[in-house]
Amino acid sequence: MAALKMSFSEMPAEKRVKYILVTGGVISGVGKGIISSSLGVLLKNNGYKVTAIKIDPYLNIDAGTFSPYEHGEVFVLDDGGEVDLDLGNYERFLDIRLTRDNNITTGKMFKHVMEKERRGDYCGKTVQMIPHLTDAIVDWVERVAKIPVDGTNEQPDVCIIELGGTIGDIEGMTYLSAFERFQRPTLKNHLMNVHVSLILHPNATGEPKTKPMQNSVRHLRAAGLVPDLLICRSTEKLDPHLREKISRFGMMDLEQVVGVHDVSNIYKVPLLLQDQGVLEAIKHRLCLTEVCEDLKKDLKFNMTHWSHLSDLCDAFQQVVNIALVGKYVKIADAYASVNKALSHAAIHAKRKLKITYVDSELLENKPGFEEQSAAAWNMVKAADGIIVPGGFDIRGVEGMIKAAEYCRKNNVPYLGVCLGMQVAAVEFARNVLGIKGANSTEFNSELHEDQQIVIDMPEHNVEENGLGGTMRLGRRSTVFLTDDCILHRLYGAHTVEERHRHRYEVNPRVVPQMARKGFLFVGMGVDEQNTDIWNIKKRTDSSAELMQMADQAEIDLLHKIDDLCQRGGDGVTRPAVRMEMFEMKDHPYFVGAQFHPEYLSHPLTPSPPFFGLLLAATGQLTSYFSGSRSPALQVVAEEGSPLDGLQKSSSSTSGDLVGEMLDKLKINGNATPGTQRLATFQ
Repeated sequence: MAALKMSFSEMPAEKRVKYILVTGGVISGVGKGIISSSLGVLLKNNGYKVTAIKIDPYLNIDAGTFSPYEHGEVFVLDDGGEVDLDLGNYERFLDIRLTRDNNITTGKMFKHVMEKERRGDYCGKTVQMIPHLTDAIVDWVERVAKIPVDGTNEQPDVCIIELGGTIGDIEGMTYLSAFERFQRPTLKNHLMNVHVSLILHPNATGEPKTKPMQNSVRHLRAAGLVPDLLICRSTEKLDPHLREKISRFGMMDLEQVVGVHDVSNIYKVPLLLQDQGVLEAIKHRLCLTEVCEDLKKDLKFNMTHWSHLSDLCDAFQQVVNIALVGKYVKIADAYASVNKALSHAAIHAKRKLKITYVDSELLENKPGFEEQSAAAWNMVKAADGIIVPGGFDIRGVEGMIKAAEYCRKNNVPYLGVCLGMQVAAVEFARNVLGIKGANSTEFNSELHEDQQIVIDMPEHNVEENGLGGTMRLGRRSTVFLTDDCILHRLYGAHTVEERHRHRYEVNPRVVPQMARKGFLFVGMGVDEQNTDIWNIKKRTDSSAELMQMADQAEIDLLHKIDDLCQRGGDGVTRPAVRMEMFEMKDHPYFVGAQFHPEYLSHPLTPSPPFFGLLLAATGQLTSYFSGSRSPALQVVAEEGSPLDGLQKSSSSTSGDLVGEMLDKLKINGNATPGTQRLATFQ
């Protein structure tokens, strides 16, 4: 404890990172992730540098082995970290790039402490939860909080820490004990606690009930923390009398009680917080240095731009219907990043997005489910475009294959992501190449060599290494073999970097045969050798050959595919050529990607494959490539809104007010075009 006090006293005041601890009460899933991200938006868009840490109090080392039904999707970072989906919210809201260390789990902390104990770092001491585990937690937080995450070399000013679960859970007690030390007078101005709780509104009573919220605040105080702000989540706007009651029974000032009701889109949440003086409360509580006016003026993106963005999300009336054909459709969070990527693309395609979730099992037309299957197929046929996202195991795969076949035969826009690309390849092999029994070795390990369209990567040996962290993970390079393809025109770059999460891949042996029938793998990649520094990779000879071959314009695409697939190794003795992107010849939009482009999508710079799907689904792809503007669209422009102001001040005769606002956001936005696909900073 003395060493901790000394470390703080020796640090220059301007170098100290301040912390905002976000806790939750009553129920999990109350919205702590969006609140945490929104707090970061308020700070960043007013000139402060922000980072974020998510604490998940479960015993898993990471989120990699979770079922999507447990905590939603597994989000993947540049360094290959498999983390909680809230880190995806942080990256999208704050336009930052995090690492695996920004996600703390109890399993990870136990492993860290036990490794120190085995090395003898505790010098024979009895290793205990307090102080050894709590010290390790604080040390981890302090180390990670100092790491720049916005592409600069400047240390963050504020680190937002979200503690998963709810107050009162036994799993979270150790973390509350760790942060309790910040209640000491010398450290009190370094930690602010924001407690998010739910106001229940039972139908039986006909009035809102605050007792569960009061109890959660009482549990928080009993754990040694005092809430500085109380965020009240509710379906309707917080009534002033109810706010006074919460203030009185929670022993808090009225200004400390903040209402956050359900809104039409999540980008309005930071605006709700701003209107209730949350930024001023943070600056006062943490004694943050005021950002100079010149720096504020130089910000490329501020809260005014954010307000425009939130208005744009509700501005469109013309609907585009995208059917998401998957196997985890019972919970929307299982496809959280896919949903966000579609919504980002819809903004730039100037459409109101409707996502129709279709259970792929119901497309298999199994006996006894005729009525449900017919309803599922009706949803597919009513869609303007189809997306088949990633997944694991055989359940529902045949339904995905049938969905790919429907899109291929009927010229319906199709985007296959990870497994979605693999099922498209299997369908093509079965029905176009005539390979009976074609499949993936993931679903049938007894396949003949000629039937193996999708194979496992032998360097990722599950039998020896287990399931956790053994896939092809993280940011990897993909090179376009030709400029004459839709995806290259969407990306606007010869080499792109996207995040991966897969253990199986399309078999290079069958690729030349597929290419001659129009199934063209226009983007390929190889594995780079990782160094000790995660974002620096050593280029291998195979990678250099791929780059050199891709740059040879005099060689046509089919010959490049032939040559590269023959050069591919087995993935163990030398890196194999990876099939990364394909598109169908003579089809409006039938594309797939082995990587997960949704992980790097951003509201201002949508993922190119997703943007292409939305453009094709709305009949705008050709006009987009020709450079012409989209037709004038009907928008909602309420009096007094930024859209209304733009309409009154615009002298344009085109009527494309939304296009003008998007152009303004692109020009002024701090998400420079290219960051969503290159994962670099400019």
